[in-house]
Amino acid sequence: MAMVVKNNMSALTTLNTLNKNTNALSKSLQKVSSGMKINSAADDASGYAISERMRVQIRSLDQANSNAQNGGSMMKVAEGAVSSTVEILKTLKEKAVNAANDTNTDADRATIQKEMDQSIDQINDNANVTFNGQYLVDGSKNKATDQTTTLMTNQSLSTDTTKSMALTALAARNGDGLNIHSTDTVTISYVKNGKTYTDSTQVGSKKLDAVINSLTKGAVTVKGAGTLIGIDGSGNTVATASNKNAITIASASGGIAGQIAGFTMYITDNKGNVNKSANAALDAFDESLRAQNKSEDNSIVMQIGTKAGQSINVGLTDMKATALGLQGDDGKTLSIGNQENANAAINVLDAAIQKALDQQTTIGSIESRLEYTRSNLTTASENVTAAESTIRDADMAKEMTEYTKNNVLMQAAQSMLAQANQSSSNVLSLLQ
Repeated sequence: MAMVVKNNMSALTTLNTLNKNTNALSKSLQKVSSGMKINSAADDASGYAISERMRVQIRSLDQANSNAQNGGSMMKVAEGAVSSTVEILKTLKEKAVNAANDTNTDADRATIQKEMDQSIDQINDNANVTFNGQYLVDGSKNKATDQTTTLMTNQSLSTDTTKSMALTALAARNGDGLNIHSTDTVTISYVKNGKTYTDSTQVGSKKLDAVINSLTKGAVTVKGAGTLIGIDGSGNTVATASNKNAITIASASGGIAGQIAGFTMYITDNKGNVNKSANAALDAFDESLRAQNKSEDNSIVMQIGTKAGQSINVGLTDMKATALGLQGDDGKTLSIGNQENANAAINVLDAAIQKALDQQTTIGSIESRLEYTRSNLTTASENVTAAESTIRDADMAKEMTEYTKNNVLMQAAQSMLAQANQSSSNVLSLLQ
């Protein structure tokens, strides 16, 4: 190479190398200090875009997990209220059984009634429980439903039973006759809108539907026998559990105001003795469809996924005393003031307990599902994080090695640039 002074090519070449080493050292320093091998789209455009999408998904999964946890907390509040109601109903059933015993005087029953009234008031307090200012089990969070009518189905009578069959011809499920005689007395008690009604008549040659219609003054009608019980508020058919024929009775009007809270039917002979075999079959009209008011869809929506529509809809039914059949619209509570009323109250409380347990089962199943959901979301977030880490996180051992190399090269280039800058001074020796 010719010895020149205008252009110091050695210095220029060394300077270019120094700049390259400086840039490389700067990138290595950035990777080591940030812990990431991709710090901007310039480092790896496709890798940056993929990892950013993964970060969005990770944050969304973590938020969905938080949603599920908050939803579980809400369900626990609702469960606590319903559990308290179930415990109260257990006590009320105990009190009703006590009041039905004639060792108690009507004065004793009046004392028990006071306790029942306070307990029923507490059920209303339970129904007004809130979470974050939202009422849960007062009926305001119900799913969309049409108005429904109370339906009670008897699966203890023979499958051959028809609504026009004479009482004396009725038989049990196993085909045995109920030994009902024309001289016997049939009594029906039912509770509607918080008030207990009781009436009796001689069996004679009366038919099943005629007796029920007559003694309830038309408040209860007999639908007849069949496997189809009715249509629920969502338009789904409700059938007998055994898929065999059964007699179903219905309240004459729909909604909570028209519901029949309890239905009791029993036979006594002309001496006043109870026909236990007949009563075991006749007093088995269990609620198969609950009366509800028409409602829009106000169910609770829990967003538990990262996509639109990945949610759980939870409908919580009305747990107030009126909806459970324990209180009328006028505030009148279930009466146990005499033996007949106390006896009728037993079936009312059985139905109320079943309503509360159904609600408790719904809440419990949602709580269990949310636990599985949280576990699934945690696993998904962990795996997506691992994938994002592979793309974006720096291998610190490798990056430190690269940093050390670039640091040494930069210092070497700086030293060589100093030497190259000194080489031009050799020209001065030729000019002496």
